[in-house]
Amino acid sequence: MAQALQRKLASIDVSDPRLYQDDTWRPLFEQLRRDDPVHYCEASPFGPYWSVTRYDDIFAVELDHETYSSSSELGGIQVADQPRGHEISNFIRMDPPGHTAQRRVVAPIVAPSNLANFEPLIRKRTCDVLDALPRHETFDWVERVSTDLTNMMLATLFDFPWEDRMKLTWWSDVAIANVNSPDAVVHSEAERFDELVKMGEYFRKLWEARADAPPAFDLISMLAHSEATRHLQPREFIGTMALLIVGGNDTTRNSMSGGLTALVENPEQFELVRARRELIPNLVSEIIRYHTPVLHMRRTARDDTELAGRRIAKGDKVVMWYISGNRDESKIDRADEFIIDRAKPRQHLAFGAGIHRCVGDRLAEQQIRILWEEILNRDLRFEIMGPPQRLYSNFIRGIRSLPVRIVS
Repeated sequence: MAQALQRKLASIDVSDPRLYQDDTWRPLFEQLRRDDPVHYCEASPFGPYWSVTRYDDIFAVELDHETYSSSSELGGIQVADQPRGHEISNFIRMDPPGHTAQRRVVAPIVAPSNLANFEPLIRKRTCDVLDALPRHETFDWVERVSTDLTNMMLATLFDFPWEDRMKLTWWSDVAIANVNSPDAVVHSEAERFDELVKMGEYFRKLWEARADAPPAFDLISMLAHSEATRHLQPREFIGTMALLIVGGNDTTRNSMSGGLTALVENPEQFELVRARRELIPNLVSEIIRYHTPVLHMRRTARDDTELAGRRIAKGDKVVMWYISGNRDESKIDRADEFIIDRAKPRQHLAFGAGIHRCVGDRLAEQQIRILWEEILNRDLRFEIMGPPQRLYSNFIRGIRSLPVRIVS
């Protein structure tokens, strides 16, 4: 029996993007958390790697950035290494002190005081989007709601030309695409890199104009005027722009879609929040935990170390599976259920932890909160008209389209 279990465990490879496109990942992570919580996969398309699957172990890796590196030079933040010759860098792919200095430049735009300034604008846009939706006919929630709201917010953060804001969604899709998927927006690493170079050229023109003007409170101007970022090298410039686009887009966009799915599939929870509007902040946290839009982050061991009794060698890939940590029953009661009145709703790993915790977490929560406040203000009720089309990816838990109908 023990040998059979070991053979079964040895065959598990949770880096397969098909698991997340088909939404069949749960049993594998349940078994790993139970039988082999720090699991070594010897052979995968991305090379050997360790999977960290329990909440507390993931948290320990997140907080120990001296042992577990995010550095681009050591491999970066995904189980897949960056393609040779097309590497890009940014502050999420750095360790301190470089990470700290660059992150500090952009943090003020999502500080609590500025989020209060954003609130009326986000609410007006959300109202406009919801009021324009058709009633009693099928439409794509991702296109009409999730994508529209997030790219408008991104355009505001960058002070980006309004008429070109759909470029931001396109570049986000390019940056996260798995080029091996038949329906990917790009089909080779060279094609991806070429598109990101075009993105860099567009942003460079905006950057130069902002650098020549007095400092303003938008991301481009803040980066262009800061000593820590004003002299970014070309690939670091491209990487930084891509990071801010993806970071400002994918968590919010996919949580908006995942949240609707969860509430329609759990109608008793939908009725609970209708009856108790004070639970909306809890609802937001539970949506983000339950959906977990970023599936994993990878680190690289700087030295030989030990984690949960397993010996990890210098240079090994260590992959923190947030999607598993957020379903860890030993840490989160009834973790596989969608429950909006949890006692500790913010106890989740979807934003990461430690120095690399998502810098825009509060903005994402604000946008999702306002969306559900305005849905409830209108007493909108939804029917899902077909299965969601999920992204072929082991990094982003994306929903590409979601056919829905407003029934009241």
